[in-house]
Amino acid sequence: MSDEGQLSLRKAESRRRSATRAVTMADVAQAAGVSTQTVSRALRDPRSVGPDTLARIEEAVRETRYVQNLAASHLASNRSMTVAAIIPTISASIFAETIQGLTDVLLPEGYQVFLGHTDYMAGREESLVRSFSGRRPDGFFIIGTRHTQETTALLKRTGVPVVESWSWTNRPVDMLVGFSNHAALMSVVDHLVGRGYRRLAFTGVIKPGDHRAKERLKGFQDAHERHFPGVTPRVVTVASGPMVMATGVELLKLVREQHPDTDALVFVSDVLASGALLACSGLGISVPKDLAITGFGNYDIAGQLTPGLTTIAIASRKIGMESANLLLRRMQGGEVENRTQDVGFELLVRGSA
Repeated sequence: MSDEGQLSLRKAESRRRSATRAVTMADVAQAAGVSTQTVSRALRDPRSVGPDTLARIEEAVRETRYVQNLAASHLASNRSMTVAAIIPTISASIFAETIQGLTDVLLPEGYQVFLGHTDYMAGREESLVRSFSGRRPDGFFIIGTRHTQETTALLKRTGVPVVESWSWTNRPVDMLVGFSNHAALMSVVDHLVGRGYRRLAFTGVIKPGDHRAKERLKGFQDAHERHFPGVTPRVVTVASGPMVMATGVELLKLVREQHPDTDALVFVSDVLASGALLACSGLGISVPKDLAITGFGNYDIAGQLTPGLTTIAIASRKIGMESANLLLRRMQGGEVENRTQDVGFELLVRGSA
């Protein structure tokens, strides 16, 4: 009988056995015509076997419907091959880009990502860290640098690498890939003043636990004081509400009611700024002649508006990829010489300001 015929018989026999009991790695090995050790090695590190052997093993896995017992292998190796990722919200596409960058690097190395979101609540972040810690992840990725004392203590007690991101601090828990929200907003104010605007207002939704938004507000206030010493900055914010374009329209109306002579509106997010910009034409407001508008984040819609939205661009996907590289190095036993990476930001000047 030919080799191909023998392989077909082995697969048929494995399928018959798998119909009545759990499929084992030995069944996969028999179906693929290799040793159990070769199957184990291929599943653990696909690059450790030749491409033809790997193809046969992968086909045998599909044919036998084998599901690897990861819990047992992780227990034996003391590695879970998982990374816990904690983000503020799953509804913001800009954070999704960061997670995409994270998984693009981790998945090919065999790591799965557990995802949790805090909705900007410090207590919820603490609960997530405690819960994930019980599942023994090999690393943590967290958006944000401000945590409760207990959260920080929990992260340090895990003994696994931690990367914080999307902000900046001189005292990271472990490693940091981020940028200064404060400096980014200062650059927006500098730009507006340089264009001749003098009556600036900051607006947005700032939830109690949204420290990045608070850092942007502080950047606006500090830059405003530098340019207009002694003049009280105009700030119109709300502590709750959905981060949608309709909220931006409502904030535009609030600013016009409270500060009708405002000539430049600085939004905490592109989503809100986009809603306001679209509403201006219906309200008879010429942008940027009557009112300049800026955003933050460089969302997809920012460049599609008319006029285009002036905003701060963040390398969100790069943050995820660089964070994953740092985690990988440490999780694989390597050393990290530079534990902090400032990815910076870019002021994108378009027609709105």
